[in-house]
Amino acid sequence: MSVVPYKDQSENKKKQVATMFNNISHKYDFLNHFLSLGIDIRWRKKAVKMLKEHQPELVLDIATGTGDFAIAALEADPKKIYGVDISEGMLSYGKEKIKKKGLEEKIELAIGDSEDLQFEDNFFDSVIVSFGVRNFENLERGLEEMLRVLKPGGKLIVLEFSKPKRFPLKQGYNFYFKYILPGIGKLISKDQSAYTYLPESVQAFPDGQDFLSILNKIGYIRTQDRPLTFGICSIYSAYKEE
Repeated sequence: MSVVPYKDQSENKKKQVATMFNNISHKYDFLNHFLSLGIDIRWRKKAVKMLKEHQPELVLDIATGTGDFAIAALEADPKKIYGVDISEGMLSYGKEKIKKKGLEEKIELAIGDSEDLQFEDNFFDSVIVSFGVRNFENLERGLEEMLRVLKPGGKLIVLEFSKPKRFPLKQGYNFYFKYILPGIGKLISKDQSAYTYLPESVQAFPDGQDFLSILNKIGYIRTQDRPLTFGICSIYSAYKEE
């Protein structure tokens, strides 16, 4: 059974996730940086460095949210970045941010479902995702769609939370995620379910070698897992066969 934000509701995960992000969109950026002590910015920079090595011209940012990863990805000097997300609320903040920075020619954000992408086959040089894949209703379907829109030889980069394995970090991380984070998240965002869902979704996500196995099964090649900050987060990379 998939983990959902609002256990008392009958809507599917996709609709609940969209509602959740609409509810917290006004505080999402602040909470992201505050709850991770700003480390999330460093994680994105490391992921962008890996993107830069591929020298992509066209990039798709899945679950783009407020556009932070898309904006950071401009460091790789692509001609254009398309960002898609299922949350209107998150996109409205992202579009405003991009407009203020004068980046409308380089980044285009739109409503989009990761499991049913409205792009033709073999379209993008790179597909990137930052803290989004664990929210997919059907993980394999979403990864298949990314593979479809990637050009032969194209690169996938996924930045996602993972579970530390070593004592005492594992215990400290679990305590923070279970008891501290939901309280702060509720206080600031006014949506307790969103920050209870976060640790639950991380716990349920098939991280590390399990995620690489899924990528391999779907047809990606040269799959790699690069753990960051003692295993709190991972950058996964993979390619589409040429």
